[in-house]
Amino acid sequence: MKKVLLAIIFLLFFSPKSAFAQESFLVDANSHYAVSENGETQITLDIAIENTSNAIYAESYVLNLIGFSPENIELTKNSDKSQLNVTRENNNYKLLFLFDDTVVGLGKKRNISITFSDKSFAKKTGEVWEVQIPKLSDVNTFRDYNVILSVPSSFGQNAFISPKPDAIIESESYIEYQFTSDRTPEKGISLGFGEFQVFTISLNYHLENPLGKPAETKIALPPDTSFQRLYYTNLEPKPEKIEIDPDGNWMASYQLKAREKIDVNVFASVQLFSSPINYVLPSPQVLYENTLPTEYWQSDDPEIMRIANDLITPKRIYEYVINTLNYDYNRVKPNIQRYGARDALINKESAICMEYTDLFIALARAAGIPAREVNGYAYTENPEIQPLSLVADVLHAWPEYWDREKNIWIPVDPTWGDTTGGVDYFSKLDLRHITFVNHGTNPQLPYPPGSYKLGPEPKKDIFVSFGLLPDDRNQSIEIVAEKKSTLPLTKTKLTVQFKNKGTSAYYGLKPAFLFDEELVQENYIEIIPPFSFTEMDITIPYSLLGTKTPDNMVIVAGNQEVSIKTFKSQLILVNIITILSILIFCILIILHKSGKLDKYYRKIAKLKYVKRIRKVSI
Repeated sequence: MKKVLLAIIFLLFFSPKSAFAQESFLVDANSHYAVSENGETQITLDIAIENTSNAIYAESYVLNLIGFSPENIELTKNSDKSQLNVTRENNNYKLLFLFDDTVVGLGKKRNISITFSDKSFAKKTGEVWEVQIPKLSDVNTFRDYNVILSVPSSFGQNAFISPKPDAIIESESYIEYQFTSDRTPEKGISLGFGEFQVFTISLNYHLENPLGKPAETKIALPPDTSFQRLYYTNLEPKPEKIEIDPDGNWMASYQLKAREKIDVNVFASVQLFSSPINYVLPSPQVLYENTLPTEYWQSDDPEIMRIANDLITPKRIYEYVINTLNYDYNRVKPNIQRYGARDALINKESAICMEYTDLFIALARAAGIPAREVNGYAYTENPEIQPLSLVADVLHAWPEYWDREKNIWIPVDPTWGDTTGGVDYFSKLDLRHITFVNHGTNPQLPYPPGSYKLGPEPKKDIFVSFGLLPDDRNQSIEIVAEKKSTLPLTKTKLTVQFKNKGTSAYYGLKPAFLFDEELVQENYIEIIPPFSFTEMDITIPYSLLGTKTPDNMVIVAGNQEVSIKTFKSQLILVNIITILSILIFCILIILHKSGKLDKYYRKIAKLKYVKRIRKVSI
């Protein structure tokens, strides 16, 4: 009887039991995402379930797919007897594996593998292929979770990737990115392929001169930066000139009559680059000013200085801002109060892009790193983080910091780094951020597009869409020389204008001045914005009888060449006449002083008197 009772007790407490809780097992997963030429992705998930006890075995396993759009789901390996049930609730796919047999024993494993396709992971937007792999909702339950992502080599150059892969293997047809357990992409994988992206923008500026006299008005046009280039296909009316302010903004000048109102319409293509391009370097003075405290960037605040001393690097500052602030979608509205960096720390749960940007800039400046704000347009299909410029011309803001080794402004976006679930917007910004204005020396000026409104019911003035580069991208320089008024027998001074007649900025122009095919002067112009000009003076030497005056002067700039007549023959003629005039004058002076001229005059007078007497006698 005792033996029977012991047997029953053993069966009750020590026989293997089925379990559904995943905590009772160790789960490993290997995922392979293979993107095809047309963007369709084939996914293979290999999952191993290991028993952690002799007393428990698995009857089922559940895998949730959130953010996936799976098609043609199949069990590809069925070494263990199992069934697959798929249910869908909204965007959540629930995969339930029911096992028909038992796998018992400590350390014993059950292997399952499924395949499916998904057309939503990779798409071509404009000129760029973008790949977005969502995280598995159960990734935290895995002991090991490794991902292999392969994309066609035809997608082109990798523009950005987040997070950084553990290994990259290239073949003739595909590039493979490997993410191992040490760098598990818990927040998904984001990649972009292509050298550049192109957007088309349409902007309207409404200008008014309220004064009773003519006045000049300036507006900020989207400029070139280290990562973007502008092609202005139309700008009406044309500005008097476009000048570049210390922060690199393009300021277009318009002369308005008394009480005049005008609308400035801008159509342009914006080319965003994955790698930095040549750009005009800021002066040391500007970089210094971008380390100073301002109204919203209180880098001299004791608390901000204390935090900055612990962070030091831009990367750690970026991570601190993301981990400290929380995005408040209720504050995304026009004319919202700007907290600034100091108050952002007080209102951590109520931040929008301004606070993320202001706090980053203040901390960077407190750490001695030049930093500034960018106002612009960040294109996204996510309605929760889209700029309000879709409906109300409220733009997005993000910071830039100066990289002393690369000598460029590096843009980062801590707002999107937080609101996208942790996609890396520090290592490399995506090809969707369009700069409208830079704020460095002043946190508010110049005003960006969308700020120039008139009337009680302002309309939407900013329109952005994917586009193509304009067909006409040829650069053209017009050379215009104008003679300044000069005194006779002096050097001739010319004012030479180099006008940019193209749709984009002209960089690195090297005007050369030649006298009789001999180079006498060479200059360097860093940049001439579109619809603008740069001028300089040149002197044509004066010499007696034209001995040192050139017969011809030639100005060469870009692909243009202009020949200017120096009128050397006229100069020689004028010289001869002048010399003869001087000689005659000198002779007359000599004759006058010697008295011979007086005798001559008396003889002439006597002859005239005799002739007059004879005429009277007759």
